[in-house]
Amino acid sequence: MPAGTKTIVVMPAYNAANTLERCYADIPKDHVDEVLVVDDCSTDNTVEIAKSLPVTLIQHEKNTGYGGNQKTCYNEARERGADFVIMIHADYQYDARTIPTAVEILRLGICDVILGNRIRTRREALAGGMPRKKYFANRGLTIIENTLSGQNLGEWHSGFRAYSRKVLDTLPYMRNSDDFVFDSQFLVQSVHFGFKLGDIPVPVRYFDEASSINFKRSAIYATLTLRTFLQWYLYRMGLSRNRLFDPLDKNAQDQG
Repeated sequence: MPAGTKTIVVMPAYNAANTLERCYADIPKDHVDEVLVVDDCSTDNTVEIAKSLPVTLIQHEKNTGYGGNQKTCYNEARERGADFVIMIHADYQYDARTIPTAVEILRLGICDVILGNRIRTRREALAGGMPRKKYFANRGLTIIENTLSGQNLGEWHSGFRAYSRKVLDTLPYMRNSDDFVFDSQFLVQSVHFGFKLGDIPVPVRYFDEASSINFKRSAIYATLTLRTFLQWYLYRMGLSRNRLFDPLDKNAQDQG
């Protein structure tokens, strides 16, 4: 790990008993100071698995949703003095061995936000098990998002994300949804506040135990993502106010 800095990996977990240990095993321990697992009231033995590992475990008293879990992850990482925070899904879809590369790019100031990009080629994505419908939906929505945001990311829907401390201190992410659209809101906020976004390639891993939302929830997610862009455009044109894009009140006790 870079001298004088602290790197924390956060893993939002829900029913990840079959994959959590494998995900932890891939983390390069000499590049990470702490691994934080936040369990969102899993109904399997995720908690028992986490307790058997040398991680910091936080258990929610009630289910807060995917976005709500990430809010806890980032708040806890900041309280622990993290300079770099890597969020990686606990479902083993993403290769944690790429963490040092992501952190080095952040440390050099080349980017402020790094995403793991699973979509290097269509053949590789499909060969890795990504369902064809999910591939084309991912590609289509990413093209729209890149066009609307002026970015050039390989995908906007990655469960591997790395942030510099300044990003988490700046974005009003506590105002975001507690559901899956949290991710899209976070990235649009990152663009809005002028941060530099980039990505690194990660292998595709799709298998039975890997988490995936169904078609209905995917459609809702896509709709809410496009709604977030509409809200942002209206805000930028001065036609509507939205607290998602208002700067934090530095005198406030929280970001909500």
